[in-house]
Amino acid sequence: GATVTNKRISNGISDTGGVFMHGPTFMANPLACSVALASVNLMVQSPWLERVRSVERSLIKSMSPLAKLDSVREVRVLGAIGVCELHKGLTREEMASVQQQLVEDGVWLRPFGKLLYTMPPFNCGDLEVE
Repeated sequence: GATVTNKRISNGISDTGGVFMHGPTFMANPLACSVALASVNLMVQSPWLERVRSVERSLIKSMSPLAKLDSVREVRVLGAIGVCELHKGLTREEMASVQQQLVEDGVWLRPFGKLLYTMPPFNCGDLEVE
């Protein structure tokens, strides 16, 4: 999903016009809800639990080395969610810089304060997670 707004609204929500940190996906929009229902139906007809466990193993393998970094407080994985918690939170400028560098490197993590987290899709393979 995407959120489109003007600068005045964005500044009102995120006080300095930084990253728009509110991201609910479906928000009761009828079309989005229909797509969500179709997505859930596809998921429950698939071996989703096996896929989640596979993503979890890949996240543990690929994220565990981050725990050795001085700036990292903790690395944790639960199912298909991986989180790298830093000792110190990032400023908005640092978050924007980190996010830009990650995107340029083809890595999709969401920086949020002290947390960098990822939720890869259930159907990705080990190399895509790494």
